[in-house]
Amino acid sequence: MNTTSQTVNLGSIETIPVGQGRCFVIDGHEIAVFRQRDGRLFATQNRCPHKQGPLAEGVIGAGQVVCPLHAHKFDLTTGAGSQAGECLKTYRVSESNREVLLHL
Repeated sequence: MNTTSQTVNLGSIETIPVGQGRCFVIDGHEIAVFRQRDGRLFATQNRCPHKQGPLAEGVIGAGQVVCPLHAHKFDLTTGAGSQAGECLKTYRVSESNREVLLHL
């Protein structure tokens, strides 16, 4: 079992506008990083499990993201979806010295 973790510096916090998300491609995987209006950061897989909608382009608020294609909602902390059986992979993300750090 590989327990090695990796931290990826995604750059300045300013690259993610407040209240929006941005997609980053890390090792061929699309990861959406969201910066909520209260400043909290979240990271999930970018593609909705329903119809592969780009979640980084969705509306965020109250700890949720709404898929821009079919309005399915997902909890940004747990990944739980509004539809039975739908769940997103989530990642730990933090900020240090105004830089966004993604923990894989």
